[in-house]
Amino acid sequence: MKKNTFLFCFLLLLAACGPKDGIHTLKLLTTNDVHGYWFDSTYTGSGTRQSLFAVNYYVDSIRNAAGEENVLLVDAGDCLQGDNATYYYNYVDTDAAEHLFTRLVSYMKYDVITVGNHDIETGHAVYDKLEKQLGKHGIPLLGGNAIRNDDGKPYFRTYKVFRRAGLKVAVLGYTNANNPAWMDESLWYGMHFERLVPLVQQDVDMVIAKEKPHVVIVSMHSATGKGTFDNPEAEALDLYRTLRGVDFVVCAHDHREVTFHNDSIALINTGCRAKYLGCGTLNVEVRDGKVVGKTIGSELIKVDKSKADARMRETFRSEFETVRDFSFREIGVLSTDLRSRDSYLGMSPYINLLHTVELKSTGAQVAFAAPLTFNGTVKTGILVYNDLFTIYPFENQLYTMRLKGSEIKNYLEYSYDAWLDEPDGPHALRIREYDDPRNSQSGWSFVSRSYNFDSASGINYTVNITKSKGERVNISSMADGSPFDPEAEYVVALTSYRASGAGGLLTEGAGIPKADLEGRIVSRGKEIRDCVYDFINVNGIVDGESVGDAKLIGSWKFVPEKTAAKKLGDDFNLLFGQKK
Repeated sequence: MKKNTFLFCFLLLLAACGPKDGIHTLKLLTTNDVHGYWFDSTYTGSGTRQSLFAVNYYVDSIRNAAGEENVLLVDAGDCLQGDNATYYYNYVDTDAAEHLFTRLVSYMKYDVITVGNHDIETGHAVYDKLEKQLGKHGIPLLGGNAIRNDDGKPYFRTYKVFRRAGLKVAVLGYTNANNPAWMDESLWYGMHFERLVPLVQQDVDMVIAKEKPHVVIVSMHSATGKGTFDNPEAEALDLYRTLRGVDFVVCAHDHREVTFHNDSIALINTGCRAKYLGCGTLNVEVRDGKVVGKTIGSELIKVDKSKADARMRETFRSEFETVRDFSFREIGVLSTDLRSRDSYLGMSPYINLLHTVELKSTGAQVAFAAPLTFNGTVKTGILVYNDLFTIYPFENQLYTMRLKGSEIKNYLEYSYDAWLDEPDGPHALRIREYDDPRNSQSGWSFVSRSYNFDSASGINYTVNITKSKGERVNISSMADGSPFDPEAEYVVALTSYRASGAGGLLTEGAGIPKADLEGRIVSRGKEIRDCVYDFINVNGIVDGESVGDAKLIGSWKFVPEKTAAKKLGDDFNLLFGQKK
């Protein structure tokens, strides 16, 4: 009885302790898409880079200036993939009492972590354990639109309420609604993902009614988008323009550095890899215990990589050295440079390596592969484990599927349509000039994502740059010279990312309904980076001969050759400042 009386009185006291009259200033600090850029030192050489160590310098400075009790620190996802350290602590050092990420974010006093698609991609064993570890530090892993299949409840928490700046602040978090397009269901089994519109507004209304917060923040691993309500990957601007009762929208996923605000709401996206720290400022006027007015602002603070927190660096020095030593393990010898950029012009040792690995690892008849590093280079010489992250940076599995010959052809047409300009255009490659005054950068880039530029092996074909969409690809035979039959069925090797429908090459290109993809899968294999490691380990030396067997991988090229060479060379020079 006494215990219940005390609890009742305590709750009454909390209710009576509303915000004091005056101006309350809340600072919202944000990061997103850090992708494992935790350490400020590179693993090879003595170089430095962007890092959470440098972010922490700015976070501490703002906390010292504004008062820690007035600051919230939120991450909008994609924390656990993209670097040697994430790989090592996800899959190698799995017996540690705490994941390194847990220790880093608790050190930095993050308040909220939002689930990104690449966090889900690590699999249940990683993110389930991480959720429990973070919870012990009072840091929720939020993903309110990941819904359990068994009971219809959120798999992750939807929100948490904080007391900051003398105010009650609610933070709601959501993952990418299009997660199934990024990975196989084996990584997210037991749940499904709902679109953020209208779910977020429904949750916001519920939280406002239940918690009566003075400030509401929505953090989502969804891209900024165009506000057209038609893209499950990019719902942030949709919500920014329609949400009621929300002060900040924190978004992510597209690596776009952007922030803007109007009189009542702000949107913040810091891009990626700790280049910027998002900073929102909310001034709340309270009169007679009630909120009577708000003013809002937002900015992106450029993070100077040289300002890395020395104390934090020293605290995690042994972990860095462990990852560095792991990265320097010698695994083989490379007798020719591997340059991913050469893949945009045709066959190259880099893309030939991926094709060879896929075909030899699976026994498939055809394989699809794309350059997953936009402009990476591995130099001739001793190969170390670190080089594998340049060759294959993602944790994709190697799958095989059944495809008809006509579907293979249509798949390739779709790929090259994103890759190549129209035949009467000024360029061979589909590129555009950009000028970004936010960071004083200008130059040329592909219009589409280069990691969707799939080429094929196991067949012989040409791609005619003078032809229009749907008419460019001519498949002459299989790699061994036998006929290629549009009506025959072939076993095709490809990534789990592609097998899930990502990039649209199977669904929009080959015309296979998304619901039918699962039934086309023949096998699910190891992670492709591990397959590359196995190939190098067996062969010892990677050279043109070991990855260039025409009877295995076939051949392909752009035609007419003289015209293609000239136009492609000019475009290559615009993109990279040099010809091949």
